[in-house]
Amino acid sequence: MQNSKTPVATPTLKRRLICLVYELFLLTAVVMFGLLIFLLITQKMNQGIIEHGRTVVLFLVPGIYFIYSWTGSGHTLAMKTWRIKLVKVGYATVPFKAAAVRYLLGWGWVLPALVICWRFHLTSKTQVASALAINIVAWGMTVFLDKDRQFLHDRLAGTRLISLPKPVKADKAAKPAQA
Repeated sequence: MQNSKTPVATPTLKRRLICLVYELFLLTAVVMFGLLIFLLITQKMNQGIIEHGRTVVLFLVPGIYFIYSWTGSGHTLAMKTWRIKLVKVGYATVPFKAAAVRYLLGWGWVLPALVICWRFHLTSKTQVASALAINIVAWGMTVFLDKDRQFLHDRLAGTRLISLPKPVKADKAAKPAQA
């Protein structure tokens, strides 16, 4: 365990955004698998049920993936690759409630843009992409409003992202010879 007076480094914004892009690729596969299972189960059901159910799956599958990852090891596969961990100060692991709140608040990356597109009937690819890009940049800029450079959803959820050190490679020469 680290000394409580030792500062813990926050990952750079660049590193977090690269991790986010990697996360989107992995999440696409996870969501597609969830949708495949859903569609196989509901193939003979009413089309209205399927359409609403698909929306529920698109919300729940990522939630299960993220909350399970954050409350277990503290990171998703993308976060592990980029040596980023989610923590809640004072806890050995991130509590379920904090992870769930962080997931819901994390929708701030895209939900405001989607609501604006729906409200103003913006349907072209350019309009939707522009709204999403503006929303993502605005949400990403929230790190500059925080003294610890944490995103808004982390500040509100009481969680924080920390950098993990590079793993130390064991030097074969340093190992004592066995007789």
